[in-house]
Order: sequence, then structure tokens, then C-alpha cells
Amino acid sequence: MKVLQINAVYGFGSTGMIVRDIREYCLENGIECHVAYAFAQGDVPGGYRIGSVLSRKWHALLSRVAGKQAYYSRIATWRLLRYMDSLRPDIVHLHNLHSNYIHLNMLLKYLAKKDIRTVITLHDCWWYTGGCFHYTAAGCDKWLSGCGRCPKRLADTPAYLHDASQRILSDRKTYLSAIPRLTIVGVSDWIAGEAGKTFLSSKKVVTIHNGIDLTVFKPTQSDLREKLGLTGKYVMLGPASKWLSPVNQEVLSYFSEHMRKDDVLLLFGAAPQASTTLPAQVLLYGYTHDRKELAALYSMADVFVNPTREESFGLVNVEAQSCGTPVVAFAGTGVSETLCPGACVESGNAGSLFAASIRTAESTLARNAFDRRLSTESYLRLYQQIQNQ
Repeated sequence: MKVLQINAVYGFGSTGMIVRDIREYCLENGIECHVAYAFAQGDVPGGYRIGSVLSRKWHALLSRVAGKQAYYSRIATWRLLRYMDSLRPDIVHLHNLHSNYIHLNMLLKYLAKKDIRTVITLHDCWWYTGGCFHYTAAGCDKWLSGCGRCPKRLADTPAYLHDASQRILSDRKTYLSAIPRLTIVGVSDWIAGEAGKTFLSSKKVVTIHNGIDLTVFKPTQSDLREKLGLTGKYVMLGPASKWLSPVNQEVLSYFSEHMRKDDVLLLFGAAPQASTTLPAQVLLYGYTHDRKELAALYSMADVFVNPTREESFGLVNVEAQSCGTPVVAFAGTGVSETLCPGACVESGNAGSLFAASIRTAESTLARNAFDRRLSTESYLRLYQQIQNQ
């Protein structure tokens, strides 16, 4: 069996690590697995890089002007298809294709014409919408009826001059429906269920939860509290991208007004200059790409607080719990599947989130429930089922 995975990144970031794990597990089990990507850290033996820095920048510019992402990079995509002609994969596994590096319709038309077994993993909602990654926070259900007049036209993939969401969704239906042997994988039951409400309902839709490396994400001793001056503090850790989002401005204000003397809200994943506008008890840790450092950060906290409004799954919740740190979060979308009962509160309710954060109980979620080996094994079984059919 020969598998080709296509994703925006390889070897870093959440989806890049998932693609790498699947490839490595395939190779360990005698399955030939290749990868095509736009971005990677260094050379990837046996990998295929799609496009160039210049072509991706030109693609990004055109997509913002015309309002259509994944409609450019024709030459880069033509070259990818020639590569696929020579490779002749039995299965093509598509992940995230929305990073200005590929012409989606060209690729999907090719897969349909060649009748190649195709797997798509829904890491977000982009595959069955008119271009947005998520729609829950915007309260939008136009993806069910055809899109148009998009409330997120200037978000996710900005469309400054034209709203092409209706055309994009129409093309998704046309080209995806034409692939005879297409399997859809949701990373949560929630997103699999959402896809089942759309034109994808005629295809096979299954759930394979994302997994993490339990040899890395485990209770980890460190001197981070001493280094950060947090000895004796009650540390609430959270992702800066969620906490500093405009939709959570009131939540951040509520926490800063109600935190006790020794409470600290520590946000990771933000530039240091952002701290000049934050309350005194809200601190920034900055970025880290070292997973062992991240495990130490999770382990050092008293509680992990995630005010996310929409999430396909919520792997950071799993990582924190695996490090022995209880998690509280807003309920809804795929987040609830990552937490034990009682750890989710009403979405947007700052008071409930704060109350849950200071009375956290030990998590009862089984630590091995989201072992990455279980996830990759599930993909291998899926490949084998598809191949046998």
C-alpha cells in the first residue's frame, strides 16, 4: 500500500505533528507513506515541497483581493499532480489545504478523474463551508444552505473586495461529491456530526480523535515557578490566542476584577509587548515550540483555563490533563469530548468559568484515552479497510 498525505505543514504545529506521526507509524508497519507540504523545518527525506515562498505570497494577495483562497498556485499544483502521476498512490490523505499554496479544485478534479481512494481529516470546518474555519462564535448556519453575505468575510481568510463564499461552497459540493471513494474523518464526534448535516452526508464519515505523545506530556518537575516569580501563587494557565481574542475581552476583565491577591493568570503564546495593556495579575509567557518545556509549563500550573468558543477538538486540554493539571473550559463544539464531566461551563459565562477555575477538582479523564498511538493505529486500520474495499 502506498499513501500520500498532503498538508500545509510537516513536523511542527498541531496538524504537522499529526501528519508526521501517521507517516512514521506507517513506515514502522511496512506501509509506504509519502508527504507533500508547503512548509517544513529543514529537509524532509522523501517529502515533496509544494510551491515557493513567492508563489505563496502571490496566492495570498490574490485570495484577499478576489475573496477565494485555494484558487491559485496553478503551476505549483500542476507540478504536484505530475509528481502524483509518478508516485501513483493508492490512498491520498488530505489535511489542511488552506494556507495559500494549492489550487484545490485542480487537485479534487484529479482525484475524481483518477478514482483515487481519498481521505479528508476535518481539523476545522473549512472543507464544508464557504471558506471559514469555524462558524459557531459568529452564530452562522449559512453553510447549511449555501453561504453568501458571509459574516466572517474579513476574518479567517480575509476577502477585502468580494464575498465569494457562495461560489466556494458550490465548488466544494461539486468537486468533493465527484470523488467516488471519499472518506471523511472528524477529529471529534461534534465535527463529524456537523459534516453529516451537509453534502458530505453521502460519504463515509467516521471519528478519529487526535492524540498526544504521552512520553512527553506527563507530570514534569521544573523550576519554572521560581524562575517566573510565582512561588506561593495560584497559577491559572491559558492560551493567549483565546484569552486575548476580542470575543473574550469581557471574560478577561471579569477575571482581573475578581482574582484574589495571590492569583495569577499566565498566558502563553503571545508577544511580550502585549503585556503593556494587560492588568497587573495577567502575565505573558511568550511562545514555545519545545514540547518538553510546554509539558513543564502545564505541570507547574494549578489549573488550565481555556475560554475557547469554538474548537474542532481541543488538544491543548488533553495535553494539560495528561500533565496532571485539571482543565476548565467553555462548553460546546468539540471541547466537551476532551474533558471529564463538570469541567465545562456555559460558553461565554465568565462568572461560571472563574468559579470553576478556583474550585478545580482532580480530572477523572483517563490519561491514555488520547494516546497518539491509538490515533495513528486507527488511521492505519482505516487505510487497510479502504484498500481492501
